[in-house]
Amino acid sequence: MRRGLITIGVLVIILGAAALLSGIIARSIVIAFWGLVLIVALVIERVRYKRLESKRPGPGWERTTERFVDEETGAMVTVYIKPDTGERAYVRD
Repeated sequence: MRRGLITIGVLVIILGAAALLSGIIARSIVIAFWGLVLIVALVIERVRYKRLESKRPGPGWERTTERFVDEETGAMVTVYIKPDTGERAYVRD
């Protein structure tokens, strides 16, 4: 699904560029803007929400008391943290 949305975003930007070349300046900027917003949102979503791991992380990771149910899969998730970097890992129980 992500690839499809990125494709749509790129096509919208191309359409905006084509409209700009044809002299429709105001509308082309709006069209290209929304294509860019779609792509940026997908990149932020990818960075912000990490995938669930199926096994515990290696040495240097500590289990936290934070647990929750992943809405997408319905699986219980335990959060691990690497104290020296603050990095978090989400592990499916």
